[in-house]
Amino acid sequence: MGMMRRGSLKHLLQWLIAGTRGGANRARIISAIHDEPRNANQLSSFLALDYRTIRHHLDLLKKNGLITSIGEAYGTMYFLSRELEDNYSVFEEIGNRMETTLKRKDEE
Repeated sequence: MGMMRRGSLKHLLQWLIAGTRGGANRARIISAIHDEPRNANQLSSFLALDYRTIRHHLDLLKKNGLITSIGEAYGTMYFLSRELEDNYSVFEEIGNRMETTLKRKDEE
């Protein structure tokens, strides 16, 4: 994908995390991989999400250049892309804004 500008990374994250259904789960996956690289099975157990759901989100995140992988089949390990790793604060900012919005909705 090449080097992504910080602004376009922010727009991509806003769309994939805050703007679409499943964004909260994608945010949880990014956060889990940031803590430690994991395979789909480990993510499924760690996040208590269906394996097929995890695979769907991993494919979407990988297609959009936010994560990378090493290995094959069940052993495939997922890592944050260099761009996302270098700009993780952008992800945290969007995640924090999302949490604030969700809390406000709960309080209404």
